[in-house]
Formats: sequence, C-alpha cells, structure tokens
Amino acid sequence: MLFNSFDFAIFLPLVFGLYWSISKYALRLQNAFLIFVSYIFYGWWDWRFLFLIIFSSLLDYHCGLQIAKAETFKVRKFYLILSMLINLGLLGLLKYFNFFSTSLRDAFSSIGYELDELTLNVILPVGISFYTFQTMSYTIDVYRNKLKPTSDPIIFFTFVSFFPQLVAGPIERATNLLPQFYVKRKFEYAKAVDGLRQILWGLFKKVVVADNCATVVNLVYDNSGDYNASSLWVASIFFAFQIYGDFSGYSDMAIGISKLFGFHLEQNFAMPYFSRDIAEFWRRWHISLSTWFRDYLYIPLGGSNGNKWSQIRNTLIIFIVSGFWHGANWTFIVWGALNAIYFIPLLLTNICNSIFMMIF
Repeated sequence: MLFNSFDFAIFLPLVFGLYWSISKYALRLQNAFLIFVSYIFYGWWDWRFLFLIIFSSLLDYHCGLQIAKAETFKVRKFYLILSMLINLGLLGLLKYFNFFSTSLRDAFSSIGYELDELTLNVILPVGISFYTFQTMSYTIDVYRNKLKPTSDPIIFFTFVSFFPQLVAGPIERATNLLPQFYVKRKFEYAKAVDGLRQILWGLFKKVVVADNCATVVNLVYDNSGDYNASSLWVASIFFAFQIYGDFSGYSDMAIGISKLFGFHLEQNFAMPYFSRDIAEFWRRWHISLSTWFRDYLYIPLGGSNGNKWSQIRNTLIIFIVSGFWHGANWTFIVWGALNAIYFIPLLLTNICNSIFMMIF
C-alpha cells in the first residue's frame, strides 16, 4: 500500500478516525491499535511478510532484555552478536543471496568454468532494509548503555512496525521514537494541520515532480542510443529531481502522517542540492541513513582518527556498504565507490575533517 495510492486514501482517514475515537481509553489500547493497523498496512503487499517482521521484533525485544540483565560482558556481547547475525543473515539471504550467487557464477564463467545456477525464488519483503536497521540500532544502543530496553512488548512491536515510516524511512532511532509510545497522545489541531500540509507537499514532490520527471528519464534512458549528448544530460538533470522528489516526498509524507497521530519523526532531507560540497550534501541527504552509518559503522571503524590512509579506508567502506544497502547490484557498489572518491580530495587537504564527523 503506497502513500499515493487509492487504497491508502481510504485507509488513512479510517485509521485516523478510529485512532482518535479510542484515544480516551488506555494508552495500551492506542498502541495495540497502531500495531493492528500497521500490520494491515504492511501485509497489504503480501501477508507472508508479517511473519518476518514479527520474528525480527521478537528477536530484538528478547535480545534487548537479555543484554540489559546480563551479569557478564560475554553474555551481553553474545546477545548483541546473536541479534546482528540473525538480522544481517536474513537481510543477506533475502536481498543479496541471488546477487552473490549470480556474480560468482559469472566470474567462473568468464574463466571457462560453468556452474549451475543457484538462486532463491522469493519476493524481497518490502522495507526489510529499513526496519532491520531500526531494530539493530535499538539492540546496539542497549548494549552501549545509551538506552534502557522496554519491557513492554506492545510498545516495542509498535516501535518496529509503526506504519508511516515502516517501508521507506526515516530510519528512526529508538532514543527518539520509542519514548513517544510511553505517552498517551492527545489530538492537537495545529499539529494535525501542519501534518496535512507536509503530506500535501510530499505528494506534490512525489506525484507532480518525481513521476513527471520519470516519464522523461525512462524514455531517454531506455533508448539512450537514439539520443544525443545534450538530451542525455537533460535526462540526467531530470533524474536528479526525480530521485529527490521520490525520496524526500515519501519522507515528508511519513513525517506528516506521523504528526496526524501525535508523533514526531526526525527530518530526513534538508535541501541537499543547495550544498556547497559533497560533505555538506551527505549531511543533508537521507539524514537518518547517513547518521546511522556514521554512528554504527564509521565511528566503530575509527572514524576520522588515525592517518590519512585509515580515513580513506573508512570512507571507502561506509560508502560501498551504503551503496550495497541501496540495492543488490554492481551499479550501486560503483555509485558508493564514486561518492567515496569524491571525498578523498577533501580528506587529503584537511578541509572537511572538522565536519566529516558530523556526517559519518
């Protein structure tokens, strides 16, 4: 169920009305209702996807509690590693297995060895990359003593499945979103109006800007041999507006819908095309993902500490992983590597060291 679909145009008003009609009752009922409608929203694509998100929720709810009450460092680390291995294992199996299998077969084929094709005939669960990162950040923060685990399964399941940001972000940290489920929400007219404005702005960016740009981009890119260099450049400019309208428009709608239900989500885009350099661009583009990689990958690797080669290595790692996160294709890996290369002149000239830590 997409935000710009007819189904969602019926779903949202119904859920909104029912949600606030039960707001006079217990907070637990409010949260349970959000789980129920979030599962309907997510299961609309394929009801089988629900088994995976329920399993991930159970896993990290349990691991968070076990980490908090563990009496030894080894036990704490065991449950952290268990959570990460299962989460990343499921993500890798469902999203990347076919990519690695096909790439390995092609590599052997190029040197004269033919391997049997081994692929999984499964549908990639919608939003798995987003909610996997969200649940992993919860477990990691509990392990780092930055967050106390919740003992209320309803609150945790609501946090994981909250439908406005479930399938396309923003990737919310438990430190921001989880406490909001402990507080009973009361309808605020001004907040709802502000949410509606943001939903309409997001719809405009998605439907008017992104979808119309996509018409031009697809026409040119699908028949690139029929067009000259100028046309390809124009299509590339249109693609820049298309991808921004898609990403930021959906984020705006998610943030606006959350406001309708009394929640605050973090800003995910901050006019990135007005950035002065590549470092500022990544501070403004897909902020929830950029800061996730900064806190959970770049800093543990050593961040900007160490010599220039260490900084370059860390930059290459996070951008290649970031590219891989976006899609199981070599084009995404190349895209990530190119963005890392764009950073290298700044690293070598010491221009961006002071702001780099703000991004990754």
